[in-house]
Amino acid sequence: MIDQNSFMVFAGTNTKYLAEKICKSLGCQLGNLVMTKFSDGEFAVSYEQSIRGRDVFLVQSTFPPSDNLMELLLMIDAAKRASAKSINAVIPYFGWARQDRKDKPRVSIGAKLVADLLNAAGIDRLITMDLHADQIQGFFDVPVDHLYASGVLLPYLQSLNLDNLVIASPDVGGSKRANTFAKYLGCPLVLCNKTRSRANVVDSMQIIGEVKGKNVVLVDDMVDTAGTITKAADVMIAEGAKSVRACASHCVMSGPASERVQNSTLEEIVMTNSIPYNQNCSKIKQLCVADMFAETIRRVLENKSISDQYII
Repeated sequence: MIDQNSFMVFAGTNTKYLAEKICKSLGCQLGNLVMTKFSDGEFAVSYEQSIRGRDVFLVQSTFPPSDNLMELLLMIDAAKRASAKSINAVIPYFGWARQDRKDKPRVSIGAKLVADLLNAAGIDRLITMDLHADQIQGFFDVPVDHLYASGVLLPYLQSLNLDNLVIASPDVGGSKRANTFAKYLGCPLVLCNKTRSRANVVDSMQIIGEVKGKNVVLVDDMVDTAGTITKAADVMIAEGAKSVRACASHCVMSGPASERVQNSTLEEIVMTNSIPYNQNCSKIKQLCVADMFAETIRRVLENKSISDQYII
């Protein structure tokens, strides 16, 4: 049993909903943190209880707007100045992760910059889930516990009991993730080859593999504008697929995404609650990852391995 007095959990403004569930799973109270906002948009963080000598876990997904990242940085700085024993950043959704390399001249590597900011602010550990690219772990100078949403997504897919199941990747870049799902479920893998004219705009798409008469599940790490995932579903239905579903780790769902999904040929999209989703779309289903993060926090406190809680 972990000592309830040895650690504390705090949450940023927009991830409080998940932190409360994590605390419920851990059997502890969410820490009292006050965010003071000024009229010009500036804000300040203060802990309303002593954290001296405690292992502090700060829960905050860094999805847009940038205020979420800035909040986390201020929470880290305040914890360091308040003499916390250790500062553990719990970032269910790590924003800017798509900028993990220079894919053309004169561009930023946003993921590395965010990692540098978190390192400089003073974190001792990062706990995150389904990074867009695994190599982002190497951007950090502290231990990184990288969790996988497959722990909640795969049991759900199995519960559907779909016959003639096929796992598909909406693009070649996600083939590794989709292949892992296909191997675990013991079913074929199909790939989509897409071309883009610019970010978030898909020009054309071809299916590599057989989908006729199959129940297809598209697997991705995030759904942003839903252009790729809905286009893939339409192409597969046109190729004779019996049904098309999708599952993804992070529910970004920006811009026209909800309308696109609602009007698409998709049966449903299953995602985790690493990002809050408050829009109206009957085809979106969110699975809770609070227990998974709570168990990881528990094992970190007890100095136990976390790898055996992974399904794949």
